[in-house]
Amino acid sequence: MRFGKLEGLFRSARALAVGLSVLALAGCGGAPSPEPGSPTPANPAPATGQTTSPAEGMRGTLSEEAFKALHQLDAAKAPAPRGERVTIDGTSAYLSLPKGKTAPVPGLLVIHEWWGLNEHIQHWTDRLAEDGYAALAVDLYGGKIAKNPDEAMAMMKSVDNKKAMATLVAAHDFLEKDPRIQAKRTGVIGWCFGGAWSLQLAMHEPDLDASVIYYGHLVTDPAELKPIKAEILGLFGNKDQAIPPETVNAFDAALTQAGVTHTIYRYDAPHAFANPSQPRYDEKSAADAWDKVRAFLRRKLASE
Repeated sequence: MRFGKLEGLFRSARALAVGLSVLALAGCGGAPSPEPGSPTPANPAPATGQTTSPAEGMRGTLSEEAFKALHQLDAAKAPAPRGERVTIDGTSAYLSLPKGKTAPVPGLLVIHEWWGLNEHIQHWTDRLAEDGYAALAVDLYGGKIAKNPDEAMAMMKSVDNKKAMATLVAAHDFLEKDPRIQAKRTGVIGWCFGGAWSLQLAMHEPDLDASVIYYGHLVTDPAELKPIKAEILGLFGNKDQAIPPETVNAFDAALTQAGVTHTIYRYDAPHAFANPSQPRYDEKSAADAWDKVRAFLRRKLASE
């Protein structure tokens, strides 16, 4: 999708409604369901449309204080970054390229949690580059990085939906056109706040091949999901208080009704279970989810 088409989307009433829900992007928590790694049950009834304000939508039914309590960072340092900074839509992004590969290289957008584009997200980006992708971590906070949940909440609330989507579209364009990359296949991956934007980009970018959603705020209206062309992989925690199992069930059913190819896995784990930089990290669940993500991306992006 190019910028002319993007502006057309936001001029339509339907896209504006989607835009208002975009900032209802995820918190980082968990919720109960089947055995770890098992697919979600099929065909539950879809939930009603999201009508909460952006900040309320991001935290589900939780109060702001309860939502912030789900997010903590420890003092552990991430490994030193190996990529480089590039400019995307007027803001800095982090690009990590696979060693020894020349164009065309499959491209992967990486969208940060509510903390911002910090060193831990750069490390994730480097891990993805090691798997053979040109991994580009965008910054939807304009260079700001939160040090505590209060700062993160304020930054998340301040995101401009239209500007954020324009940045993501520009980043996708970069992966397709940069002479070092020239991606013929592209995907997106995000956690929590970034997981919600991963879904939103899939809803708006028809050239996208794959979307990975780690416990991000969900859309449960089949009509809004129907434009998706990418295949969806969702990973959720059964103990997530912000994105409970019934919401994931509704998302699963809505994707099926919309005809979107997808797979959803649930883990007996809390929100942010895949983030090793915070206390809710669940190593067993995170490792299984990572294996599934790697297999999914190989199948969708790396295979010819």
